[in-house]
Order: sequence, then structure tokens, then C-alpha cells
Amino acid sequence: TMSTNPTSWVPDGEDTQASKLIQKTKKSPFVPIGMGGFAAVVGYGLYRLRTRGERKMSVHLIHTRVVAQAFVVGAMVLGVTYTMYKEYVVKPKQH
Repeated sequence: TMSTNPTSWVPDGEDTQASKLIQKTKKSPFVPIGMGGFAAVVGYGLYRLRTRGERKMSVHLIHTRVVAQAFVVGAMVLGVTYTMYKEYVVKPKQH
């Protein structure tokens, strides 16, 4: 069935990409934080590419990659820790 809203192209009961993204963000808030941090580190690395001084480009790119990966891994660890806290500490207290 089509939506009762005549201007909407989305059938009733189906989620849009934006609503799916919002639902997943609420479920796992550290995923978009990790993605944003990764993009910020890569952007900053590209910005600093001109002012890297005497450092070789390959060394600069390796350092940028390591920092970006560290940010993503850190966000993943925080996300897993947060999920475990919700599952094993908060839920048992609610019963």
C-alpha cells in the first residue's frame, strides 16, 4: 500500500534510509562517532600533507593511517564496553 501522504514516495510500513540510519545510530552510537573520527583524521592528514616538512610522503601516510585506525578501534572498544555495560550491569538491576 502506498502512503496516505500524496507527496511521499515511500510505501507505508517501509523505512527510509535516513530513518534506518537514525535507528542504528540509537542502537550503536559509537559507530558514527568512529566513522566521523576516521573522516576527520584523514581530512586533517590530507590538509597537513603540504606542511609535512622533510618527512617522506609514505611515512606521513602511514602515520595518518595508524591514527585513523586507532580512532576507529578505540570507538569500537568503547562501543563494546558500553553494550556490555547495558547488557550485564543495567539489565540485571531492572529485574
